[in-house]
Order: sequence, then structure tokens, then C-alpha cells
Amino acid sequence: MSPSATVPTTSPWNIGSTEPIAAFLEPRHFELAEKLTEFTRSELLSLEFPEDDQAGRRQARELLSLLGKAGLLRHVVLPEHGGVPTAPDFRAACLIRETLAAFSPLADAVFALQALGSQPIANAGTEAQKATWLPRVAAGEAMAAFAMTEPEAGSDVGGMSTEATTTADGFVLNGTKTLISNAGLADFYCVLALTDPKADRQRISFFLVPADTPGLRFVRPLIMSAPHPLGEISFEGCRLPSHALVGPLGSGLRTGLATLDRLRPTVAAAAGGMAQRALTLALDHAKTRHQFGAPLAELPIIQDKLAQMAMEITTSRLITFRAAWEADRGKERITVEAAMAKAHATEAAQRVVDQAIQILGGTGVLAHHPIDHLYRSVRALRIYEGSTEVQHLVIARHLLAAR
Repeated sequence: MSPSATVPTTSPWNIGSTEPIAAFLEPRHFELAEKLTEFTRSELLSLEFPEDDQAGRRQARELLSLLGKAGLLRHVVLPEHGGVPTAPDFRAACLIRETLAAFSPLADAVFALQALGSQPIANAGTEAQKATWLPRVAAGEAMAAFAMTEPEAGSDVGGMSTEATTTADGFVLNGTKTLISNAGLADFYCVLALTDPKADRQRISFFLVPADTPGLRFVRPLIMSAPHPLGEISFEGCRLPSHALVGPLGSGLRTGLATLDRLRPTVAAAAGGMAQRALTLALDHAKTRHQFGAPLAELPIIQDKLAQMAMEITTSRLITFRAAWEADRGKERITVEAAMAKAHATEAAQRVVDQAIQILGGTGVLAHHPIDHLYRSVRALRIYEGSTEVQHLVIARHLLAAR
């Protein structure tokens, strides 16, 4: 069956189109694309853009419930714990993120954190940990968070200082985590901490910390230019039982890097969705806005910009879905593919959104215009889950090691 016989290859907004990436998809993905179009129509088109942090936090909770009821979160949770039979399905996650990000970057962030915060449990957790949290993640009943970054340790994960000291009945956690998505809002945190400061790569471990654990404190919100629940948390004599450990002692860095490997292509997909929405807005404006007696779209310089934007988006989607396809077919590590996808797609999206603003002119810098929302939202994608510069280092070291 051809893709076009399963679902139209172009959505009403040309976002989530399966045509350029059909070779990487299976019938279930075309069905999902149709479902996403309907979800966008019914839930996202009329969504208000939050004007402050509190409004954003309220909306994030509402979106979590919507995503759960729509069954979209089931694509990133194991089948035996509420996921779809093919989960985790990273191509599906990419389709979901690029569609959500186009119309609600906050909805995309909520979806992304459910995946990021639960994957360490899915990959390395005990059966009890999985049974307790994963069904609630899939249903949109528990909000997840991934706590890695510290004030003095961002890209340099090995430089973290949060420490889990072993006790007779478990661990005591002390330290600070900053720039944590869903901080103060999450129901549980997957936390990376030192368990053997003298070891090398085996010195970091993962811990599952419910939000109501004594000693875990929400320090403060951190306000982004685009609505996104972000903040700082601290652990002050935070006592954890031994069963809070996720995976073997000292396996945290390995689990964390494997988690990021598989989810970085979805960051690239979110960037692609924002870029495609920007192109759609620019096209509509160029065809209807008249200057010097003719539509903007008839000016060669505008046509050149539109062509470059379209090429950037198509290239990004191909490299993104190729990486997700590699993950879905069971490749153990997709470190280089993921790094290429994230670096290229996020940088390209920044360029596309900026060009769209140039085409819209003064309209594009009005605070309540959708293109301004995209401009504020796209910038962070070039930093989180590994900055562009870090992705370039990953790619270059792979090339050098292969010689």
C-alpha cells in the first residue's frame, strides 16, 4: 500500500507531511500523521500563548492531560506498561514532536519531557519502578523530569558535584540541579549523581526521586523568553531507599548518554516543525502582501529566501528521520546520526525562522504574532540536550577515530 493510499501526504498546513520522509516510515506512521492533524485542529489551533511563567505552568499540566487522553504519550512507553505495541517508537515520537512544536512549543516540551524523564526507567529501571511510574507517564497522570545540569556542570556531565552517599539502608543525596525542565511541577525526577567520585566513567548513578521526597526542594523558577516550566532544585540531606537506584551502581553516565542518543533526533524533529510553520507563515504573507504593485512572492529575492528555507527543512527532516529509523531498527548506539540530526536541524530552524521574520517585516516582530512565538522558542533547541558545539565535537571525534 502506498503512503498516499493510507493518509494524505500533506496536512492542511503542510506540517507533518509524510511525503519527503515516506521511505523511513511504515503504515502505522501514516495513520499517526492523520491523527496528529485532527489533534492539532481540535486542541492546539485555539490554544492561547501563555504570557507568564504561572500561566505556562498551568497550561503545561493541562497539556499533559490532553496528550495522555489522546494516546500520544503511549508511543514512548513500553507496551507492557501502557505503551503501544511498537513502543518505544522514535519515528512516531519525531512525527509527534514536529507537529506539536509547530503550533505549541509548550505542548512539544511536555511531550519531550515525558520521554526524557521516563527513558532511564524504561531502559534500566527495576520492574517495580516501571510498574509504578510508566503507566502514569503514558496516561498523562504523572509529569516527569530529567535532572542532570548543575550550576558548574552543563555540557561537562563529568563535572557534576551532586553526590549520593551510601548508607546502611540506601543513599543520602546532596547538591543542586539547575535549568531543569518541569522543576517544581514534576511528580518525579530522574537524577544523576556521583556515587564514587574517585572512579572514572563508573562514578555516576541514576536515582528515581518522587517529588514529595523529604529533602528535595524547589528553589526557584527560571524564566525563559518562551513559556517553559524551568527551574532549580536542591537536595539537602535527601534520604533515598536502596530501591531508588535506577540500574546498576555506576551505570548512570552510560544510561544517560544512551537516553540522549535516542531522543536527540526528536529535538531535531521539533526544530523542523517550528521551521515548517515559519515557512508556511512566510508563504502566506508573501502571496497576500503587495509591495510596489505586486505580491511579495513575485520578487526574486523573496523567492530565493523561500527556496533556501524549503531546502533547509527538507534536508533536516531526511537526516532526522534517518537517525530515528536507525534507533527503531535496533542499532545499539546512534551517537553520530543523532548528533548530526540535532546540530543540523536546530541550526537550520534558527535560520528559517529568522528569514521568515525578514519576509514578514514589521509584522514579524510584533509580540503576539505566531512567528515571534517561534522565534523565542526555537533558540533553546540549539543548546539543550547537548549544544551544537558539543554535537560537532562528537561528530569530529568519530571521524578522527575512524582514520
